[in-house]
Amino acid sequence: MHAVLHALSITGSMTWEITWALILGFALSAVVQAVVRKSTVVSLLGDDRPRTLAVAAGLGAASSSCSYAAVALARSLFRKGANFTAAMAFEIASTNLVVELGVILALLMGWQFTAAEFVGGPIMIVLLAVLFRLFLRDGLLRAAREQAERGLAGSMEGHAAMDMSVHGEGSFVRRLFSRDGFTATSHVFVMEWAAIVRDLIVGLLIAGAIAAWVPDSFWRTFFFDGHPLAAKLWGPIVGPLVAMASFVCSIGNVPLAVVLWKGGISFGGVVAFIFADLLILPILNIYRKYYGARTAAFLLGTFYVAMVVAGYIVEFTFGGLGLIPDQADAKVPMEGVSWNYTTWLNIAFLVLAAALLVRFWRTGGPSMLRMMGGAPDPGHDHTDHATRGHPAGDTSGGHDR
Repeated sequence: MHAVLHALSITGSMTWEITWALILGFALSAVVQAVVRKSTVVSLLGDDRPRTLAVAAGLGAASSSCSYAAVALARSLFRKGANFTAAMAFEIASTNLVVELGVILALLMGWQFTAAEFVGGPIMIVLLAVLFRLFLRDGLLRAAREQAERGLAGSMEGHAAMDMSVHGEGSFVRRLFSRDGFTATSHVFVMEWAAIVRDLIVGLLIAGAIAAWVPDSFWRTFFFDGHPLAAKLWGPIVGPLVAMASFVCSIGNVPLAVVLWKGGISFGGVVAFIFADLLILPILNIYRKYYGARTAAFLLGTFYVAMVVAGYIVEFTFGGLGLIPDQADAKVPMEGVSWNYTTWLNIAFLVLAAALLVRFWRTGGPSMLRMMGGAPDPGHDHTDHATRGHPAGDTSGGHDR
């Protein structure tokens, strides 16, 4: 019983440490999604030129950080006419270049990991684009599109199909601070939390259990701690494999990354581990449903290679610049609740979250929650049929005023 309580104590400490950052990140993401229409996204992702991939990465960074929702939305964009490479770049950025991930990495691990994530993410996208250019054949791409058009359900389909942005004319600021803007922001905010909360809780519980029950000596042996070159070469290779076996995706894998870093995995190994939220086994099965078994295998191979190489580039670049923090200083948060800046920030941002939740509840939000796992959007349509707070194609109504 003591061991269980110790694990739960570590989980609770981690949760308290990152609460305000999660609320801030999701609020900022909700603000952007409230004013950017998904039809606009599709129209900007028509090819795989460098400029288009940069736009895809920027739009992805401003969208859902839930891995399942990101994968579903990438398939939706592909069906509506987006280039496949651009859709994958959007998917990668959605889970690896979002604000909330960067803030949590800085809080739990240090600003160097945030910098590494935002350097390594674009590198991975470039590497993936090169691999697609070299190895993605027209026949495989046609088969992937035919499979995608079948519209087989994966996960978070209803969430991916919803366009909760504010419709109408006006500047960014005017739309955002309108009544509809407040409503749209509250809808996106709560829906993002609903999409991520399961993986976040599981990730925190797994991290707490591993930190409490698995001795550091095991991880030091596994990651070749004490053998610097071997550890640097081994980390990016094994990091994604550990992530795949953990079944934890999205932001939920950051607490486990803290434990692995303390246990001796290399700096580049941490980066590759975090990138691999898009290769966990349930998502690989979704790729199979979305694009077919051959394309799923292709995505597994190319994503893995891109993650490993990006991990190496980050490892040796940051190491050469002297930016890798001392691993001996790594620690898992165990302090619990105390009257410090974290507590005051948590109180302030929990008040903000409560205000958005009340607005969500009063403006038709619960019915949207029931549609989160609904059917995929119909695809094909290249025009904007999405209405506010409803799946694309549903014209039953908009935000309550």
